[in-house]
Amino acid sequence: MENIKTDETSELLQLVSFKIGEEEFGVDILKVQEINRMMQITKVPNAPMFVEGVINLRGRVIPVIDLRVKLNMQQVDYGKDTRIVVIELNDKTVGFIVDEVSEVLRIPQSITEPPPSMVSGIDSEYITAIGKLDNRLLILLDLDKILGEAEVEILDAV
Repeated sequence: MENIKTDETSELLQLVSFKIGEEEFGVDILKVQEINRMMQITKVPNAPMFVEGVINLRGRVIPVIDLRVKLNMQQVDYGKDTRIVVIELNDKTVGFIVDEVSEVLRIPQSITEPPPSMVSGIDSEYITAIGKLDNRLLILLDLDKILGEAEVEILDAV
């Protein structure tokens, strides 16, 4: 964990950070329900490309989205560090496949800034801010915006 100096006036953001390729992302820790190792994913016929399938999580069937596909990043085989981050979105539980979960971070809001209009090929509408840590940048994602209303309806059908 990095030590990040904070001033008393800056609000702290609590984030779960994860990697997809070389990029590091962060999401609000309050949205994250749990983090699981890769498990058997059941394919769903006629599902959109970004929907990898569904998993049975303690008796609940939840859709799983490959975040690489959704963010238009190159697909790779899953590895030993691949995780499913289970998130509550718009009263719906959804799993997001990421390459690796890094850590839980507390960063002051003052070290973040609005995203540039295009960030590494990812639509900036999904990005709430860019966090400037000592030697790295952290892209803060708004997972509510990653899935549009129409896509949430599609997930309901899955």
